[in-house]
Amino acid sequence: MDAINQVFAEFEFAYHNQFHKAFADAESLAIAKKYWLSCLENFSPVQIVQAAKAVIRKSEYLPSIALILQACEQGYELFGLPSPREAYIEACTARSPKRDWQWSHEAVYFAGKAVGWFVLANEPESQAYPRFEYHYQQLCRKVIKGEKLHIDVPEALQEKTERPLGREEARARIAKLRKELDL
Repeated sequence: MDAINQVFAEFEFAYHNQFHKAFADAESLAIAKKYWLSCLENFSPVQIVQAAKAVIRKSEYLPSIALILQACEQGYELFGLPSPREAYIEACTARSPKRDWQWSHEAVYFAGKAVGWFVLANEPESQAYPRFEYHYQQLCRKVIKGEKLHIDVPEALQEKTERPLGREEARARIAKLRKELDL
């Protein structure tokens, strides 16, 4: 409800005269807010507010619920996320090492990793894409709710070892490994 209230406050500020003409009294405003809430209940509050702000930037007139719904449904761009299809193509064509690839968004990397890079490279699109799309949409929901995704890059190996093993120490370690592995 807070998101709907914020959206209507933004509408009032951006479209003052149109807003007061459309919602002349408190009762019509309350009915409109309830209706909008029921239509937008499947979207996160952050997504609703971002979609409304995007529509306000592009529209001279007080937007309809249909326009806001459309903006919410196409809301990946509002959060810097590529569409599922674009993300799938990016994941399939990314070079290795995958962690070092310049991803358009971290969610693409994690969706590819969840499905498996081997699957993306070797399975037909008819099988791989639905799996990728499922994981990607799950990650997009997290991003839209405000969660940050970070690709952990492992620390680089030291350029030089501190000291090489002596011959006797190397033999002792090999003997210990043989004993542990029953060789």
